[in-house]
Amino acid sequence: MKGKLIVFEGGEGSGKTTQLQRSRQWLESSGWLARLQQTLPTLAKPLLVTREPGGTALGIKLRQLLLNSDPEDVIQSRTELLLFAADRAQHVATRLQPHLEAGGLILCDRFTDSTVAYQGYGRGLSLALIDQLNQIATDGLTSDLTLWLDLDVEMGLERSRQRLQQSGGGLDRIERGEIAFHQRVQQGFRALSQAAPERIVTIDASQPEAMVADKIQRILEEKLWQWYPQVSML
Repeated sequence: MKGKLIVFEGGEGSGKTTQLQRSRQWLESSGWLARLQQTLPTLAKPLLVTREPGGTALGIKLRQLLLNSDPEDVIQSRTELLLFAADRAQHVATRLQPHLEAGGLILCDRFTDSTVAYQGYGRGLSLALIDQLNQIATDGLTSDLTLWLDLDVEMGLERSRQRLQQSGGGLDRIERGEIAFHQRVQQGFRALSQAAPERIVTIDASQPEAMVADKIQRILEEKLWQWYPQVSML
């Protein structure tokens, strides 16, 4: 049985990382993961929670370069694209594919759609080039379900600023982009969701966090029943 890849996507401040963690907690507390474990006795952990960039040891170093490099050391758009592709190639080969081949479930914070939205629509790079690089980096792997947390750009950036004020952190290199850049990114996610509605589910992320989590939980319940009927019936 091949595993399933669920991806959480969205612009800055959309709450995708928070919702991914809430979904992980729900899967654990509901007992569903324990039931999945019974069907996969050779897999130590049935759920893999990961992210891009930064899902591997190499990826952590690339994430530092991509997000927290010296503001005076300008990273060219094509360089940025290739660094993201390198991170993804390592991630897919060493973590995602092995876990999926073993039948496990994956929750991933960003994947290929982010590259299309940020580097394609946001930076204006060739969509054909990005598609080619994504194909190389993923070896053809696509998400089984992508949850796009749709939120007004200005609202999302304000959420990011408030979060950072509370934590004492600073904006990363991507977050520091001009608002027009983030608006183009949002347009990219919208175009992707319209082009692939069977794979990408749009979630209204302007609602309260608990309501968003409840909507995602209902979607996951339906999908998990379809994908793992033998687990749901245990």
